[in-house]
Amino acid sequence: MSLLDRLFNRNRPREAMIPLYRRIVEHGRDPQWYTQGGVPDTKDGRFDMIAAILALVLLRLEGDGEAYAAQSALLAELFVEDMDGQLRELGIGDIVVGKHIGKMMGALGGRLAAYRSGFSPDGDTHDALARNLYRGEPPGDSELAYTASRLDSFGTDLAAEPAEAIIAGKLPDLR
Repeated sequence: MSLLDRLFNRNRPREAMIPLYRRIVEHGRDPQWYTQGGVPDTKDGRFDMIAAILALVLLRLEGDGEAYAAQSALLAELFVEDMDGQLRELGIGDIVVGKHIGKMMGALGGRLAAYRSGFSPDGDTHDALARNLYRGEPPGDSELAYTASRLDSFGTDLAAEPAEAIIAGKLPDLR
């Protein structure tokens, strides 16, 4: 990057990921997750839902090997930045924000592992969601089935989407 590019903030690759991150948040805030899927409509529930959508997107990009590792890292940075801002809005001070962010990143890493396994062809999606999205307290069977089916459909549609389109912010619609 040239000195002029740095001085005038041109060519910032992380900014190119903002449309994708916004779409992930939009998908995670879809009211049907909370009304029909039984995801708790709380700050933790919203975090968990956004983390679930983000995890499926990151796993999709991971499926293309190292080709999109840089974009995945930038997407994770946007998530951290957003969560940092959310914590500060809630009144959490500078001293403990880092600790909370560390826990959130650990939670995201755990969800990546759980969803990688749970959404695999021989995985147990319901168990992965019960432990991670519902934090061990899943709703009724119909709500869990609704959420599992909807996320599974989203993952299937995501797999059919070219990585370049995903990076550009084109996510499949939720069904």
